[in-house]
Amino acid sequence: MSVLLLATFDTKQEEADYLIAALSAQGVAVETCDISLQAGGAQWSPEDKMAGMAHATQRAIAEISAFEGQGRRMVVAIGGGTGGQIALQVLQSLPVAMPKVLVTTLPFDPRYIIADNRIVLVPTIADLCGLNATTRAALDQAAAITGGLFHSTLPTGPAALTPSVGVTSLGVTGPGTDAVCERLRDRDHEVTVFHANGFGGAAFARWAAIGAFKSVIDYTPHELTRCYIAGLNADMPGRFTAMGHLPRVVLSGGVNFIGLGAPALVPEPYASRPHYSHSPLFTHVQCTEEEVVICANILGAALKEATAPVRVLIPMGGFSSEDRPGGAIENPALRVAFADTLEAHIPLTRLDGHINDRATAHAAADALDALTKE
Repeated sequence: MSVLLLATFDTKQEEADYLIAALSAQGVAVETCDISLQAGGAQWSPEDKMAGMAHATQRAIAEISAFEGQGRRMVVAIGGGTGGQIALQVLQSLPVAMPKVLVTTLPFDPRYIIADNRIVLVPTIADLCGLNATTRAALDQAAAITGGLFHSTLPTGPAALTPSVGVTSLGVTGPGTDAVCERLRDRDHEVTVFHANGFGGAAFARWAAIGAFKSVIDYTPHELTRCYIAGLNADMPGRFTAMGHLPRVVLSGGVNFIGLGAPALVPEPYASRPHYSHSPLFTHVQCTEEEVVICANILGAALKEATAPVRVLIPMGGFSSEDRPGGAIENPALRVAFADTLEAHIPLTRLDGHINDRATAHAAADALDALTKE
């Protein structure tokens, strides 16, 4: 058994040697894979650099694939800005179950790439430009994490998955999804919840595709607004289609607002709409009727592609915690527009209650049980 080390050896040889020595001291055998650009010290144009990064990524993936199944237990990578991005692309291509560790300066937001992966990040704080007290400490931590994972009991093949019910949630639909999970667990279902914040949905879709779910309650398809209107989100083309082969109940949690950043950073014209601070870092801005119609049409088209039974429940009393009487973004007309548009694509049931009512949550769980018995 061994650990595979990815590194840009033309620029990080000293750091790689230090990590190899630290792992060897823990009895961990190390293989290596060079993900360098191999520029030979030349200053490339931006176009050439982008092409070189793509080539280095594909070269490493091909090299790893050629020796797949040779007793490799996990992968650890070292990279700065460029090398870190190459390493992330390579790690993303590996099986979900394989443990992965990335040691990097993190000069970029990695959520877009690691949203559907299990990657442990070890920030170096200082740049990886030679060894010093700060970088040695980071590499020692990486060695400890890697060694601990290596010597623990881990699957050496595909992870055994206990199919569960996949559920989507947000803070603004939390009381509802908590009640759903409680009811499902009372019926001996295992439940796996994903945060529909523009990044959790990428994992939700991938987990559906790899067989982790037996059924789905998409309680919070908020990422419709993230992906198709505004807000940060990872790439998730399969967010509403990857689970089409599974019995599915769909509600309308969070489709009434756009998730933006800190209040001071909210651009016009969004700042002139009804909105509120969900937290110091996040602002929820009310959608327009045109925007919820767009989202309903996209969701309706995706649901029509499903090969397994689908049940749609729309709680007409409110789609999120502040879409209620006296709430900051209450708007009954948006609920009607969304429901009317979606109903043109697929049959649905309108509920009197709010998305966070226990009665709504229980209706969702009951609908799923009914679908799985059909």
